[in-house]
Amino acid sequence: MEPFSFDKIPEVIRQLFEKVENIELLIGNLQPKDPDEDQLLIIQEAAEFLKVTVPSLYSKVSRKEIPVNKPGRRLYFYKNDLIDWVRANKKKTNSELQSEAAAMKRSNKYYF
Repeated sequence: MEPFSFDKIPEVIRQLFEKVENIELLIGNLQPKDPDEDQLLIIQEAAEFLKVTVPSLYSKVSRKEIPVNKPGRRLYFYKNDLIDWVRANKKKTNSELQSEAAAMKRSNKYYF
């Protein structure tokens, strides 16, 4: 970009603004659109999606173990919330636990 004078600042700012808008549009087009994003499921659909029984799912809801929405009497589940819940409850492998322990040991100067 070549040097500009004080009186050209508004024009330069306008050009920068247009470029930022174009970049935002390009980034927005690169992200894949998931048709199932924020798909709402009823209890039977959620149980089928998680491959558990409906009573098991009711049990998890009553123990507040799983994300649920209850506007009134019915239970609703967002598919993305269920996927995030499953991912958050992932059990770590032995190698993951060992690497975490080694990292903690390195980060602590004094290890008890």
